[in-house]
Amino acid sequence: MSKVEAKRRPIIVVALLVIAVVVVGAAAYVYFESPKSGSPLLSYSADAYSEETTGLLNSFSQSTGIAVAPVKSGGSFSDASQIAAGAPADIFVSVALSATGPGYLKSESPGWAVGFATDQLVLAYSNSSAPTIVSEGTKAAQTNATSDWNAFFTSLTSGSVKVGISDPVSDPAGLRGWLSLEAAGYLYSGGNTSAYTSPLTKSGGNITGTSAAALVAPLQSGQIQFIFIYKSAAITDHLRYIALEPQTNFGDTALEAFYSQFTYHDSAGTAAGSAIVLSITVPLDSAHQASALRFVQYVVANAQSLTSYGLLPLVPAQLYTNVVPPSPIAQMVSQGLLSEAGPLP
Repeated sequence: MSKVEAKRRPIIVVALLVIAVVVVGAAAYVYFESPKSGSPLLSYSADAYSEETTGLLNSFSQSTGIAVAPVKSGGSFSDASQIAAGAPADIFVSVALSATGPGYLKSESPGWAVGFATDQLVLAYSNSSAPTIVSEGTKAAQTNATSDWNAFFTSLTSGSVKVGISDPVSDPAGLRGWLSLEAAGYLYSGGNTSAYTSPLTKSGGNITGTSAAALVAPLQSGQIQFIFIYKSAAITDHLRYIALEPQTNFGDTALEAFYSQFTYHDSAGTAAGSAIVLSITVPLDSAHQASALRFVQYVVANAQSLTSYGLLPLVPAQLYTNVVPPSPIAQMVSQGLLSEAGPLP
Protein backbone atom coordinates (compact mmCIF):
# COMPACT_ATOMS: atom_id res chain seq x y z
CA MET A 1 0.00 0.00 0.00
CA SER A 2 1.37 3.43 -0.97
CA LYS A 3 1.78 6.24 1.54
CA VAL A 4 -0.94 8.19 -0.27
CA GLU A 5 -3.36 5.25 0.01
CA ALA A 6 -2.44 4.83 3.64
CA LYS A 7 -3.32 8.45 4.34
CA ARG A 8 -6.59 8.24 2.43
CA ARG A 9 -7.83 5.11 4.14
CA PRO A 10 -8.60 6.67 7.56
CA ILE A 11 -10.38 9.52 5.81
CA ILE A 12 -12.54 7.08 3.85
CA VAL A 13 -13.32 5.07 7.00
CA VAL A 14 -14.34 8.21 8.89
CA ALA A 15 -16.50 9.34 5.97
CA LEU A 16 -18.26 5.97 5.86
CA LEU A 17 -18.86 6.11 9.61
CA VAL A 18 -20.39 9.57 9.29
CA ILE A 19 -22.66 8.37 6.50
CA ALA A 20 -23.67 5.34 8.57
CA VAL A 21 -24.50 7.52 11.57
CA VAL A 22 -26.61 9.83 9.40
CA VAL A 23 -28.49 6.90 7.82
CA VAL A 24 -29.09 5.17 11.15
CA GLY A 25 -30.10 8.47 12.70
CA ALA A 26 -32.60 9.12 9.91
CA ALA A 27 -34.02 5.62 10.25
CA ALA A 28 -34.28 6.05 14.01
CA TYR A 29 -36.10 9.33 13.52
CA VAL A 30 -38.71 7.61 11.37
CA TYR A 31 -39.73 5.32 14.20
CA PHE A 32 -38.63 7.27 17.31
CA GLU A 33 -39.77 10.75 16.43
CA SER A 34 -40.01 12.95 19.51
CA PRO A 35 -43.20 14.75 20.44
CA LYS A 36 -43.47 18.20 18.89
CA SER A 37 -45.10 20.90 20.94
CA GLY A 38 -47.54 22.92 18.89
CA SER A 39 -47.73 20.19 16.24
CA PRO A 40 -50.31 17.67 17.49
CA LEU A 41 -51.44 14.45 15.88
CA LEU A 42 -54.36 15.07 13.54
CA SER A 43 -57.01 12.36 13.54
CA TYR A 44 -60.10 11.50 11.55
CA SER A 45 -62.60 9.04 12.98
CA ALA A 46 -65.90 7.53 11.93
CA ASP A 47 -68.36 9.73 13.81
CA ALA A 48 -69.95 6.76 15.56
CA TYR A 49 -66.60 6.17 17.25
CA SER A 50 -65.37 9.70 17.91
CA GLU A 51 -65.84 9.27 21.66
CA GLU A 52 -63.88 6.02 21.71
CA THR A 53 -61.13 7.48 19.53
CA THR A 54 -60.94 10.61 21.67
CA GLY A 55 -60.59 8.51 24.82
CA LEU A 56 -57.77 6.45 23.33
CA LEU A 57 -55.97 9.53 22.03
CA ASN A 58 -56.20 11.35 25.36
CA SER A 59 -54.85 8.39 27.34
CA PHE A 60 -52.11 7.91 24.71
CA SER A 61 -51.16 11.57 25.03
CA GLN A 62 -51.04 11.35 28.82
CA SER A 63 -48.77 8.30 28.73
CA THR A 64 -46.40 9.52 26.00
CA GLY A 65 -46.48 13.31 26.15
CA ILE A 66 -47.38 13.44 22.47
CA ALA A 67 -49.87 16.23 21.74
CA VAL A 68 -53.14 15.34 20.02
CA ALA A 69 -55.69 17.58 18.32
CA PRO A 70 -59.47 17.22 18.74
CA VAL A 71 -60.80 14.42 16.56
CA LYS A 72 -62.48 15.31 13.28
CA SER A 73 -65.39 13.00 12.55
CA GLY A 74 -67.89 12.11 9.87
CA GLY A 75 -68.98 9.12 7.83
CA SER A 76 -65.99 6.90 7.08
CA PHE A 77 -66.36 7.28 3.32
CA SER A 78 -66.67 11.04 3.69
CA ASP A 79 -63.62 11.18 5.97
CA ALA A 80 -61.58 9.16 3.48
CA SER A 81 -62.58 11.49 0.65
CA GLN A 82 -61.40 14.53 2.62
CA ILE A 83 -58.05 12.92 3.39
CA ALA A 84 -57.64 11.84 -0.23
CA ALA A 85 -58.33 15.42 -1.30
CA GLY A 86 -55.43 16.69 0.79
CA ALA A 87 -56.79 17.29 4.29
CA PRO A 88 -53.87 16.81 6.74
CA ALA A 89 -54.26 13.60 8.72
CA ASP A 90 -51.98 11.40 10.80
CA ILE A 91 -54.52 8.83 11.92
CA PHE A 92 -57.68 7.47 10.29
CA VAL A 93 -60.10 5.30 12.25
CA SER A 94 -62.74 3.78 10.00
CA VAL A 95 -65.67 1.44 10.43
CA ALA A 96 -65.38 0.31 6.82
CA LEU A 97 -62.16 -1.49 5.94
CA SER A 98 -62.60 -0.51 2.29
CA ALA A 99 -62.41 3.18 3.26
CA THR A 100 -58.76 2.70 4.29
CA GLY A 101 -57.81 1.29 0.89
CA PRO A 102 -56.90 3.03 -2.38
CA GLY A 103 -60.51 2.96 -3.56
CA TYR A 104 -61.33 5.75 -1.10
CA LEU A 105 -58.04 7.07 0.30
CA LYS A 106 -56.52 7.08 -3.19
CA SER A 107 -52.81 7.92 -3.05
CA GLU A 108 -53.04 8.49 0.72
CA SER A 109 -53.64 4.79 1.39
CA PRO A 110 -50.48 3.24 2.86
CA GLY A 111 -51.62 -0.18 1.70
CA TRP A 112 -52.29 -1.57 5.18
CA ALA A 113 -54.80 -1.26 8.00
CA VAL A 114 -55.24 -2.88 11.41
CA GLY A 115 -58.66 -4.18 12.47
CA PHE A 116 -58.90 -4.00 16.26
CA ALA A 117 -62.59 -4.40 17.23
CA THR A 118 -65.98 -5.43 15.91
CA ASP A 119 -69.41 -3.90 16.36
CA GLN A 120 -72.94 -4.77 15.25
CA LEU A 121 -75.91 -3.03 13.68
CA VAL A 122 -79.07 -2.52 15.76
CA LEU A 123 -82.41 -0.78 15.32
CA ALA A 124 -82.67 2.04 17.85
CA TYR A 125 -86.04 3.54 18.80
CA SER A 126 -87.42 6.32 20.95
CA ASN A 127 -90.39 6.90 23.22
CA SER A 128 -92.44 8.06 20.23
CA SER A 129 -91.86 4.83 18.30
CA ALA A 130 -94.87 2.69 17.47
CA PRO A 131 -95.26 0.39 20.50
CA THR A 132 -96.79 -2.43 18.44
CA ILE A 133 -93.80 -2.58 16.08
CA VAL A 134 -91.36 -2.33 18.99
CA SER A 135 -93.20 -5.22 20.63
CA GLU A 136 -92.94 -7.26 17.42
CA GLY A 137 -89.20 -6.60 17.23
CA THR A 138 -88.65 -7.45 20.88
CA LYS A 139 -90.54 -10.70 20.45
CA ALA A 140 -88.57 -11.63 17.33
CA ALA A 141 -85.27 -10.98 19.12
CA GLN A 142 -86.40 -13.31 21.91
CA THR A 143 -87.82 -16.16 19.81
CA ASN A 144 -85.59 -15.78 16.74
CA ALA A 145 -88.45 -17.33 14.77
CA THR A 146 -88.58 -16.62 11.04
CA SER A 147 -92.29 -15.81 11.21
CA ASP A 148 -91.74 -13.27 14.01
CA TRP A 149 -88.89 -11.56 12.20
CA ASN A 150 -90.97 -11.43 9.02
CA ALA A 151 -93.87 -9.82 10.89
CA PHE A 152 -91.53 -7.23 12.41
CA PHE A 153 -89.72 -6.27 9.18
CA THR A 154 -93.01 -6.19 7.26
CA SER A 155 -94.41 -3.67 9.73
CA LEU A 156 -91.18 -1.71 9.94
CA THR A 157 -90.99 -1.16 6.19
CA SER A 158 -94.70 -0.67 5.48
CA GLY A 159 -94.51 3.12 5.57
CA SER A 160 -96.45 3.41 8.82
CA VAL A 161 -93.30 4.64 10.60
CA LYS A 162 -90.24 6.61 9.57
CA VAL A 163 -86.99 4.62 9.44
CA GLY A 164 -83.67 6.48 9.48
CA ILE A 165 -80.97 5.07 7.20
CA SER A 166 -77.97 7.31 6.63
CA ASP A 167 -76.54 8.09 3.20
CA PRO A 168 -74.72 4.96 1.93
CA VAL A 169 -72.36 7.10 -0.16
CA SER A 170 -70.90 8.91 2.86
CA ASP A 171 -71.63 6.55 5.75
CA PRO A 172 -71.06 2.77 5.98
CA ALA A 173 -73.86 2.54 8.58
CA GLY A 174 -76.32 3.54 5.86
CA LEU A 175 -74.89 1.03 3.43
CA ARG A 176 -75.20 -1.69 6.06
CA GLY A 177 -78.74 -0.60 6.92
CA TRP A 178 -79.90 -1.34 3.38
CA LEU A 179 -77.85 -4.54 3.23
CA SER A 180 -79.37 -5.65 6.53
CA LEU A 181 -82.84 -5.29 5.02
CA GLU A 182 -81.69 -7.32 1.99
CA ALA A 183 -80.31 -10.06 4.23
CA ALA A 184 -83.52 -10.03 6.29
CA GLY A 185 -85.59 -10.48 3.13
CA TYR A 186 -83.41 -13.39 2.09
CA LEU A 187 -83.76 -15.05 5.49
CA TYR A 188 -87.34 -14.29 6.48
CA SER A 189 -89.21 -13.87 3.21
CA GLY A 190 -88.33 -16.93 1.20
CA GLY A 191 -85.12 -15.63 -0.35
CA ASN A 192 -86.64 -12.37 -1.62
CA THR A 193 -83.90 -9.79 -0.97
CA SER A 194 -86.18 -6.89 -1.96
CA ALA A 195 -89.09 -7.99 0.27
CA TYR A 196 -88.43 -5.14 2.72
CA THR A 197 -86.31 -2.66 0.79
CA SER A 198 -88.89 -2.25 -1.98
CA PRO A 199 -91.92 -1.34 0.18
CA LEU A 200 -89.81 1.00 2.34
CA THR A 201 -88.59 2.84 -0.75
CA LYS A 202 -92.00 2.98 -2.43
CA SER A 203 -93.77 4.20 0.71
CA GLY A 204 -91.22 6.94 1.33
CA GLY A 205 -90.80 5.56 4.82
CA ASN A 206 -87.05 6.00 5.01
CA ILE A 207 -85.40 9.22 6.13
CA THR A 208 -81.76 9.80 5.19
CA GLY A 209 -78.95 11.82 6.75
CA THR A 210 -75.25 12.41 6.25
CA SER A 211 -74.49 9.91 9.01
CA ALA A 212 -76.27 7.73 11.54
CA ALA A 213 -75.17 10.20 14.24
CA ALA A 214 -77.06 12.96 12.41
CA LEU A 215 -80.26 10.92 12.75
CA VAL A 216 -80.13 10.59 16.55
CA ALA A 217 -81.63 14.02 17.29
CA PRO A 218 -84.58 13.50 14.88
CA LEU A 219 -85.15 10.11 16.54
CA GLN A 220 -85.16 11.62 20.01
CA SER A 221 -87.51 14.41 18.95
CA GLY A 222 -89.97 11.98 17.40
CA GLN A 223 -89.48 12.90 13.73
CA ILE A 224 -88.14 9.39 13.14
CA GLN A 225 -89.29 6.24 14.93
CA PHE A 226 -86.38 3.88 14.18
CA ILE A 227 -82.79 4.22 12.97
CA PHE A 228 -80.17 1.73 11.86
CA ILE A 229 -77.14 2.49 14.02
CA TYR A 230 -74.16 0.72 15.56
CA LYS A 231 -74.69 -0.86 18.96
CA SER A 232 -71.79 1.10 20.47
CA ALA A 233 -73.34 4.38 19.28
CA ALA A 234 -76.73 3.39 20.68
CA ILE A 235 -75.09 2.70 24.06
CA THR A 236 -73.14 5.98 23.97
CA ASP A 237 -76.30 7.95 23.10
CA HIS A 238 -78.37 6.06 25.70
CA LEU A 239 -80.81 4.78 23.08
CA ARG A 240 -83.04 1.75 23.43
CA TYR A 241 -82.63 -0.72 20.63
CA ILE A 242 -83.73 -4.02 19.13
CA ALA A 243 -80.87 -6.49 18.68
CA LEU A 244 -80.68 -8.23 15.32
CA GLU A 245 -79.53 -11.73 14.39
CA PRO A 246 -75.83 -12.13 13.52
CA GLN A 247 -76.83 -12.72 9.88
CA THR A 248 -78.46 -9.30 9.73
CA ASN A 249 -76.33 -7.31 12.18
CA PHE A 250 -73.02 -7.71 10.27
CA GLY A 251 -71.18 -8.19 13.54
CA ASP A 252 -69.68 -11.66 13.12
CA THR A 253 -66.42 -11.95 11.18
CA ALA A 254 -67.08 -15.69 10.77
CA LEU A 255 -70.06 -14.78 8.53
CA GLU A 256 -67.99 -12.70 6.09
CA ALA A 257 -68.84 -14.99 3.14
CA PHE A 258 -72.57 -14.74 3.92
CA TYR A 259 -72.49 -10.94 4.20
CA SER A 260 -70.68 -10.61 0.88
CA GLN A 261 -73.67 -12.12 -0.97
CA PHE A 262 -75.56 -8.86 -0.55
CA THR A 263 -74.74 -5.79 -2.59
CA TYR A 264 -75.91 -2.21 -2.87
CA HIS A 265 -75.53 0.00 -5.91
CA ASP A 266 -75.39 3.79 -5.71
CA SER A 267 -73.49 6.71 -7.20
CA ALA A 268 -70.26 5.43 -5.62
CA GLY A 269 -70.61 2.08 -7.40
CA THR A 270 -71.53 -1.38 -6.16
CA ALA A 271 -70.58 -2.32 -2.59
CA ALA A 272 -70.76 -5.78 -1.07
CA GLY A 273 -71.58 -6.57 2.53
CA SER A 274 -68.79 -7.15 5.04
CA ALA A 275 -68.40 -7.60 8.77
CA ILE A 276 -68.24 -4.44 10.88
CA VAL A 277 -64.56 -4.13 11.74
CA LEU A 278 -63.22 -0.96 13.33
CA SER A 279 -59.83 -0.36 11.71
CA ILE A 280 -56.99 2.12 11.89
CA THR A 281 -54.30 3.23 9.48
CA VAL A 282 -51.77 6.02 8.98
CA PRO A 283 -52.25 8.05 5.77
CA LEU A 284 -49.19 8.04 3.55
CA ASP A 285 -48.49 11.77 3.86
CA SER A 286 -48.81 11.88 7.65
CA ALA A 287 -46.44 14.51 9.05
CA HIS A 288 -45.95 12.41 12.20
CA GLN A 289 -45.49 8.86 10.96
CA ALA A 290 -43.56 7.66 14.00
CA SER A 291 -46.02 9.04 16.57
CA ALA A 292 -48.98 7.80 14.54
CA LEU A 293 -47.51 4.29 14.40
CA ARG A 294 -46.97 4.41 18.15
CA PHE A 295 -50.67 5.22 18.51
CA VAL A 296 -51.59 2.19 16.37
CA GLN A 297 -49.51 0.05 18.72
CA TYR A 298 -51.24 1.69 21.70
CA VAL A 299 -54.70 0.99 20.29
CA VAL A 300 -53.92 -2.70 19.77
CA ALA A 301 -52.52 -2.98 23.30
CA ASN A 302 -55.48 -1.16 24.88
CA ALA A 303 -58.44 -2.35 22.77
CA GLN A 304 -59.88 -4.15 25.80
CA SER A 305 -60.90 -0.76 27.19
CA LEU A 306 -63.48 -0.52 24.41
CA THR A 307 -65.72 -3.24 25.84
CA SER A 308 -67.51 -0.63 27.95
CA TYR A 309 -68.81 0.83 24.66
CA GLY A 310 -70.21 -2.51 23.53
CA LEU A 311 -67.32 -3.20 21.16
CA LEU A 312 -65.67 -6.63 20.94
CA PRO A 313 -61.86 -6.38 20.71
CA LEU A 314 -60.20 -8.65 18.16
CA VAL A 315 -57.56 -10.83 19.83
CA PRO A 316 -55.22 -10.92 18.10
CA ALA A 317 -55.89 -7.79 16.07
CA GLN A 318 -56.05 -8.28 12.31
CA LEU A 319 -53.55 -6.93 9.77
CA TYR A 320 -54.85 -6.33 6.26
CA THR A 321 -52.05 -5.44 3.89
CA ASN A 322 -50.99 -5.28 0.26
CA VAL A 323 -47.47 -4.08 1.08
CA VAL A 324 -44.59 -4.81 3.43
CA PRO A 325 -45.88 -3.03 6.58
CA PRO A 326 -43.80 -0.54 8.57
CA SER A 327 -41.43 -2.20 11.03
CA PRO A 328 -43.50 -1.30 14.17
CA ILE A 329 -46.47 -3.08 12.58
CA ALA A 330 -44.38 -6.05 11.46
CA GLN A 331 -43.00 -6.26 15.00
CA MET A 332 -46.52 -6.72 16.39
CA VAL A 333 -47.04 -9.61 13.96
CA SER A 334 -43.88 -11.33 15.21
CA GLN A 335 -45.04 -10.76 18.81
CA GLY A 336 -48.39 -12.41 18.12
CA LEU A 337 -50.33 -9.18 18.75
CA LEU A 338 -51.37 -9.02 15.10
CA SER A 339 -52.51 -11.79 12.78
CA GLU A 340 -52.25 -11.43 9.02
CA ALA A 341 -55.81 -11.45 7.71
CA GLY A 342 -55.29 -11.06 3.98
CA PRO A 343 -55.20 -8.19 1.51
CA LEU A 344 -56.63 -4.74 2.05
CA PRO A 345 -59.70 -4.28 -0.18
